Amino acid sequence: MKNLDQRNQIIEYSLKLNSTNLSPLRSGNISLRVKENNIEGYLITPSGKKYETLKSEDIVFMGLNEEEEENNKSNNKPSSEWRFHRDIYLNKNDAQAIVHAHSPHATGVSSHGKSIPPFHYMIALAGGEDIKCADYATFGTEELSNNVIKALENRNACLMSNHGQVAFGKNLEQAFELAQEIENICHQYTIALKLGDPKILSFDEMKKVLEKAKDYKKG
Repeated sequence: MKNLDQRNQIIEYSLKLNSTNLSPLRSGNISLRVKENNIEGYLITPSGKKYETLKSEDIVFMGLNEEEEENNKSNNKPSSEWRFHRDIYLNKNDAQAIVHAHSPHATGVSSHGKSIPPFHYMIALAGGEDIKCADYATFGTEELSNNVIKALENRNACLMSNHGQVAFGKNLEQAFELAQEIENICHQYTIALKLGDPKILSFDEMKKVLEKAKDYKKG
């Protein structure tokens, strides 16, 4: 089977969605940019399967120019959210892996449909001075994908209104870790709001932080 190691890696991190409580049961989805038969595309978790039952052959390959209905090479349907995975890969050259999660605190914060301001400098891990929240649209739709791409402008993670969060990275480990960071930031934000309006870091301070954050992973 082609890309067997990558398929097994997707299963490994799909199981972590459950074991870390980042996304319960069947919720959320994971993908990895790959090439199959000289076709640029991505591997993505299938629709509706429990992660604990996944086998390598269940992981679906999709071409970057492919629509779901054209994908007749697998017995499984791709995740219903395949469209924004594809569009992120098409719009973000540095996106090699994507993690979408219905993590509890990120989902809770997303229900307010607002960006998270820089109440903490770790906001910079998402790539900017705040964490954007994509406008709501029905799951799996082109409208939702367009909203996500807009919220990811100059960002590598965002919230999705009344839905959850999405993060990407240069590999699955990095994308998954960023999703965990976003969930933690959302948890901290909900705690801060219980005490009132938190102090917000200035734009100038966040510019300094964003510059330092470029070397964060190297420390």
